[in-house]
Amino acid sequence: MTNLELQKTANEVRKGIVTAVYNAKAGHPGGSLSAADIFTYLYFEEMNIDPKDPKKADRDRFVLSKGHTAPGLYSALANRGYFPVEDLKTLRHLGSYLQGHPCMQETPGVDMSSGSLGQGISAAVGMALAAKLDNKDFRTYTLLGDGEIQEGQVWEAAMFAGARKLDNLVVIVDNNGLQIDGKIEDVCSPYPIDKKFEAFNFHVICIDAHDFDAIRAAFKEARETKGQPTAIIVKSVKGKGVSYMENNAGWHGKAPNDEEYATAMADLDKIGAELEKAGEA
Repeated sequence: MTNLELQKTANEVRKGIVTAVYNAKAGHPGGSLSAADIFTYLYFEEMNIDPKDPKKADRDRFVLSKGHTAPGLYSALANRGYFPVEDLKTLRHLGSYLQGHPCMQETPGVDMSSGSLGQGISAAVGMALAAKLDNKDFRTYTLLGDGEIQEGQVWEAAMFAGARKLDNLVVIVDNNGLQIDGKIEDVCSPYPIDKKFEAFNFHVICIDAHDFDAIRAAFKEARETKGQPTAIIVKSVKGKGVSYMENNAGWHGKAPNDEEYATAMADLDKIGAELEKAGEA
């Protein structure tokens, strides 16, 4: 896909996020929106996957370690064809297969149930190790929050991945700078994130989370890196695309009301129209 096509798709993913959380009357829009471009690149460009065969043996694996941003993952999966986009409106509803956190037993395309912060990366490391032991060439990707990396289990997993030289593993850290209680640096600073991963024998790449040229180059570099796992630290805007949610920690975990939903969709419609105009130019 071209960058413009990816931008358009990411905007649709963002619309799905806002719609899902609005209809659920609960959920986590801020960190879902900040990671929407990463979700889009992974599912529409990077990973070897097939929506018609979600369990195919040689597929690349993805683990959403920051499982509370399930609306972002679900919207990417829906737009990629794993299930109807209309079903996003059932998020968190009784009987829905779209639970508040990803569930591998219920949701097509979900490779690992996650949500307890710090645990997802450990599962991803296990998948990457399994591929090495079985001589399989699938790759494993995991997305962490920058607040999540305050968890000690993250660094136990990183230590193991680095020691085992799991070059089929890509750890992505969504560095939007905010967690539920405010700025990550005020709560329990994980900085410098890049130097920490380097100390655990990771190849580290730092990029703008919303620049598809940079995203494309980073994942290419990760594929070409041998003998080390890769950590891609992506500097992002929490609530990206929705004016009143951007860089606002208050939108970590709450749903928009009717008026706020209308404003959010108008913001995203405006972005969509600008992208259409850019395509005609």
